[in-house]
Amino acid sequence: MQEKKSKRKQNIWLLVTIGAALILVGFIQFYFYKNLDEVNSEITELVDKYNKNCPLTIQEGIRLDSVSLPEKQVAQYNLTLVNVVKETAEVDVIKQEIEKSLISTAKANPGLQVFRDNDFTLVYSYNDKKKVFLFKVTIMPDQYK
Repeated sequence: MQEKKSKRKQNIWLLVTIGAALILVGFIQFYFYKNLDEVNSEITELVDKYNKNCPLTIQEGIRLDSVSLPEKQVAQYNLTLVNVVKETAEVDVIKQEIEKSLISTAKANPGLQVFRDNDFTLVYSYNDKKKVFLFKVTIMPDQYK
């Protein structure tokens, strides 16, 4: 009889422990997904804000045409080099110079803080003034942290 009560007590404690663990897991998932939704909402609002101001000359000769979120944790900036025509440009040289500049900008620009905080990959897609694709520069989180 004593053994039966002891076994029953163990089963009750086991059920209570499992129940508490399930509640804890549920709470953690709810909290994590809620924060994820808040981040996604903040980033979507930021992208919408950028797009409302486009096209926007961000520097002499460079125009920001739009910003998009093509994949999870990827932000793409679509830009035009307004003084460049692909046929006559040294595209590799231009790409190298822009890539150096973009990495330092990604590290320091306060407008990109939300992307840095959430490990976004930043993609910069460049077209010439005739809207002909020139090149893409992809900056991974480990390059700007």
